[in-house]
Amino acid sequence: MGARSIQRTIAAVRTLEGAGFVVRRPFPVQGLQQVDPFLLLDEMGPTDLRPGEARGAPDHPHRGFETVSYILEGALEHQDSVGNRGRLGPGDVQWMTAGSGVVHSEMPAEEMVARGGRMHGFQVWVNLPRADKMMRPRYQDVPASRIPTAVSADGKVTVKVIAGEALGKAAVIDTRIPIQYLHFILQEGAEVRQPVPAGHTACIYVFEGRGVVGEDRKMVQDGDLALLRDDGDHVLVRNESHKRVQFLLLSAQPLKEPMVRHGPFVMNTWDEVEQAFHDFQSGRMGRIG
Repeated sequence: MGARSIQRTIAAVRTLEGAGFVVRRPFPVQGLQQVDPFLLLDEMGPTDLRPGEARGAPDHPHRGFETVSYILEGALEHQDSVGNRGRLGPGDVQWMTAGSGVVHSEMPAEEMVARGGRMHGFQVWVNLPRADKMMRPRYQDVPASRIPTAVSADGKVTVKVIAGEALGKAAVIDTRIPIQYLHFILQEGAEVRQPVPAGHTACIYVFEGRGVVGEDRKMVQDGDLALLRDDGDHVLVRNESHKRVQFLLLSAQPLKEPMVRHGPFVMNTWDEVEQAFHDFQSGRMGRIG
């Protein structure tokens, strides 16, 4: 088989999230609610913040899915209702499995609030299979030093392996279903062919520069999400420009299960969503502090 082709391209929209910070969001948007099992992709920044401008996501609940925070620049501090707390800096990843439910907070680090600085990162939401929706919550906080990085033989392709495998390196993060979450950096003249299993969904989000995708060489540029067809056994991306290209490749085994999504809860039925609201409001998910 050959390279996967582009089914459609979606331009990210700008929207406000949390306490008022701007994100670029390729999905969910009108016409594309998910890329099963991925529920959301937000790019935070890049934004140069002045003192006092940094905003975050104060206390909020989750149930039935996972949130993945990946920081490129800046710093966040997180804590939750089961006693976890920590800090995410450049290159760090937090893979939080909300499962049966937590109340969570992600806020800019104190020095970001006081002095300002550059903030850039991503958050991805991943749906959980029906069998895992009420599992015990867990965190995988992985510092940048433990995120595997691979470089191609010609030195033109670098990949940070957050989930899955690429260029001979395997991720340290454990996922509930087969997932690839890869951050590629392509220098001028670079080409990458990344295997993707048959039947898995796949998409590319470009956040710097522009690249050409597939054998038919369709261009995808900064802020574009390319949703790929299941018509090949690998993803082909080339950099034919004079500037570097950065993109995320997300692929996974789709769940193909009923989904009811309302705010911070993603379950299989409305009754389960209503139960989640009741459990949160009655304090069964706990409180921070």
